[in-house]
Amino acid sequence: YIESFYRTDPHKIRIVADAIRSKIHHRFRSTSIVVVAFTAAGDMKFLLAELNLHLPPPRQWIGSEGWVTDTQLMRYSFCAGAIGVAIQQSVIPGFRDFLLDLSPSEVGASSVLTEFWEDAFNCSLTKTTSAEKKQCDGTEDLKTLKIPYTDTSKFRITNMVYKAVYAIAHAIHNAVCQETNFTTFCKKQTRLDLNQVFTELKKVNFTQNDYHVSFDANGDPVATYEIVNWQKSESGIIELVTVGYYDASLPKGQEFRINRNLTWVDGETQVPVSVCSESCPPGTRKVLQKGKPICCYDCTHCPEGEISNMTDSPDCFPCPRESWPNAGKDACFLKPLEFISFDELLGIILAAFSVTGACLSIITAVVFFHHRTTPIVRANNSELSFLLLFSLTLCFLCALTFIGAPSEWSCMLRHTTFGITFVLCISCVLGKTIVVLMAFKATLPGNNRMKWFGPPQQRMTVVSVTFIQVLICTVWLVLNPPFPVKNLTTYKEKIILECMLGSAVGFWAVLSYIGLLAVFCFLLAVLARNLPDNFNEAKLITFSMLIFCAVWITFIPAYISSPGKFTVAVEIFAILASSFGLILCIFAPKCFIILFQPQKNTKKHLMNKY
Repeated sequence: YIESFYRTDPHKIRIVADAIRSKIHHRFRSTSIVVVAFTAAGDMKFLLAELNLHLPPPRQWIGSEGWVTDTQLMRYSFCAGAIGVAIQQSVIPGFRDFLLDLSPSEVGASSVLTEFWEDAFNCSLTKTTSAEKKQCDGTEDLKTLKIPYTDTSKFRITNMVYKAVYAIAHAIHNAVCQETNFTTFCKKQTRLDLNQVFTELKKVNFTQNDYHVSFDANGDPVATYEIVNWQKSESGIIELVTVGYYDASLPKGQEFRINRNLTWVDGETQVPVSVCSESCPPGTRKVLQKGKPICCYDCTHCPEGEISNMTDSPDCFPCPRESWPNAGKDACFLKPLEFISFDELLGIILAAFSVTGACLSIITAVVFFHHRTTPIVRANNSELSFLLLFSLTLCFLCALTFIGAPSEWSCMLRHTTFGITFVLCISCVLGKTIVVLMAFKATLPGNNRMKWFGPPQQRMTVVSVTFIQVLICTVWLVLNPPFPVKNLTTYKEKIILECMLGSAVGFWAVLSYIGLLAVFCFLLAVLARNLPDNFNEAKLITFSMLIFCAVWITFIPAYISSPGKFTVAVEIFAILASSFGLILCIFAPKCFIILFQPQKNTKKHLMNKY
């Protein structure tokens, strides 16, 4: 509520007084307890007189220098605890002696001093027929009076006039005088121009009576005020007490200082609170209440992804793209990066299975190499068996390239290594399946097919089939290779580090080629599964290919639907599951016979028919 008034408008003064009493406040009843009055003492006197007729509730008054130092207004006790700014007081040297030594004849020469004299002694210096005032007889003595006018230390505005006169004097002195070789030469007969004096006035810089005088570039003096407080004494009289200072010339943050205890409204020592709404803390924003002043508002939490880092913030602002608000929504922090690392439990488990599978392949190869002359190792081309174990070792180890923060090289390596090693693995299984079929067909009279699929042809089959996958991967890497990206869309509060495929066609071409070979190998194994033999490897290949196909058919929907780092986890799981399926189905039965049933590891036993 803001209102202006003048002493000649009693109706307006009553409206302001009623608002202070909280009887009327336009459209709503006021809840404020603080009154800021920026008025002159003459206007304030009428307002306080109106309030004195019907005392208002306790109010904290804040006053300007125009009235807060007026001792006549301190009789209104309901203003006790008022605080305000005042021009600094200072003793003008010789001024008190001048006032006390005035004679009636000297006073009569000045209209100002005449009014002062007649008011102080309640007499008239001029002849009058009024019965209210007697004629001054010349015996009046100011030294016998105890009035505010004789206490020159309380003069504030007068002190400013005193400094202003000295400022003009310094300006004139600087305009007519020049210092040369420590001597001052003044042209006393110089006619000064007002602009010249004004120019020098802006340059003055002096201290008079412990009061510094200077002006800034705009011609304004340095703001220096006393902080004053209306405090009740033990006798109940309101006294004006200087409780602090404001000095704009001091460093920022040190301009305002309080050096004494303040007394607030109702004699309280705590700073009063006069707000329609409590301040909104950081993490919230202000929402104005409809139909109420701007100081009435609600505090609402910042929406998701936005913060406010100061009190009473009118708006929230979004965090940078790679940042997210903290729990209090008063600061942004970098979003955590999410990927399968070697430090987390999931990464440790997957890495452990990967290393375990590689070690299992190496151990199997060692067992086969140690028993390389036995019939069960030689039965289905031991060379393909060792190559298959080598490729399975690579399959297990390639899962490790999917763990850790993606980089440009790791993204290209993980997909191409996976594609090539699995095709090498499947091509070896395919070669072993064809060997089984050819071996049984070659036992028929007059059939010499095995000479067309001997070891050289088997090697050529593995190399040719694998070369096609190498070619697909090379074209993929040259045209549009995989690359690392920061996924900011899947989760709002974290960043997923992942590898983009680059060319989706290249990725699905690699998978399709692996799937095509697996299906073809599975069909050949099915054809050979019922061939008579005590150890028909086609049965083991059929079961291993069945597991392989089931894993990768399940992988496709799981890969597409898994969010974030779990997409990579699904791919690693598919690699490890299919690799374990191959090594356990194809090599576990053979190792079991070699290690635990050596009596079956004979040519006679292998050649026995059902």
